[in-house]
Amino acid sequence: MKILVTGAAGFIGFHTAARLLNDGHQVTGMDNLNAHTDPELKAARLEQLTGRKGFGFQKLDLTDGRALNRLLAEGGYDRVIHLAAQAGVRKSIKDPGLYIQSNIVGFANLLEACRQAETPHLVYASSSSVYGASRDIPFNEHRDADHPISLYAASKRANELMAHSYAELFQLPVTGLRFFTVYGPWGRPDMALFLFTRAILEDRPIDVFGYGRHQRDFTYIDDIVEGVVKVTEGIATPDPHWNPAVPDPAASSAPYRLYNIGNSQPVVLDDFIRALETRLGKKAIRNELPAQPGDVQDSWADCSDLSREFDYQPSTSIEEGISRFVDWYLAHYKDR
Repeated sequence: MKILVTGAAGFIGFHTAARLLNDGHQVTGMDNLNAHTDPELKAARLEQLTGRKGFGFQKLDLTDGRALNRLLAEGGYDRVIHLAAQAGVRKSIKDPGLYIQSNIVGFANLLEACRQAETPHLVYASSSSVYGASRDIPFNEHRDADHPISLYAASKRANELMAHSYAELFQLPVTGLRFFTVYGPWGRPDMALFLFTRAILEDRPIDVFGYGRHQRDFTYIDDIVEGVVKVTEGIATPDPHWNPAVPDPAASSAPYRLYNIGNSQPVVLDDFIRALETRLGKKAIRNELPAQPGDVQDSWADCSDLSREFDYQPSTSIEEGISRFVDWYLAHYKDR
């Protein structure tokens, strides 16, 4: 297939594009290559893709609606996988306008471009952060997620609602994936594993928010990508059992679906840190702090729908995943 992957220089986008190329698809990677996260790391990820058979790259910003329309109209894509976004809870509190432009305006432009191009299937990234203030765990996509506690989470929930409107009005098949704490090689420098590894190796203290007692559904990148690829192949269809008197938030009479995609095995942050200390052979210097504003207290994914419908079976243990990340980190930064 011909597949457009937005955010191809980002963490999940890079791994998804690489996997699709390995599977023999033609991939166009799109990214605006902004400097909001480490530009060097983005360039290094993109370098891994450039020159590979079947890969092409377009530097383009989602807020440029006209250019986006041209790209999709001329590309003839069989699938669009939308992984570009302004990510991170805390930055959304400090710079909300940036998130509105990228995550709301940009996504609206993409939906319209897909509508005009009659894209057969749009798969887009949502987030476990949409569950916000809910303590009804494990989180299930068939329950409401209408109490986000950060603008980032609100923008992702808005994406889900916007996608539904396009599925209903224009019969555009759309599938949203609520990612749960993705980690692994080439990961984002602002995520816990990256920050902790760097600090421990440099003998600097790590900030342990929530005093290390909260839990996260850490999900290894290869398991995430496996799920993304499987969902991309299966086009969203209307739910024949959908009942407007008892509306299901995860399905619709339109070609619209929502899935959790996680590991379904939450890990307490203290245990996560201990596994990293074991792999590095060094103890962390801990700076114990209360929970940060906007953070979901605990995350735990119920992935039964994804497992049943797409045979999604994450298999990477936290120890193995951390070890693979550390191997990559030591190799990538050995001369830096």
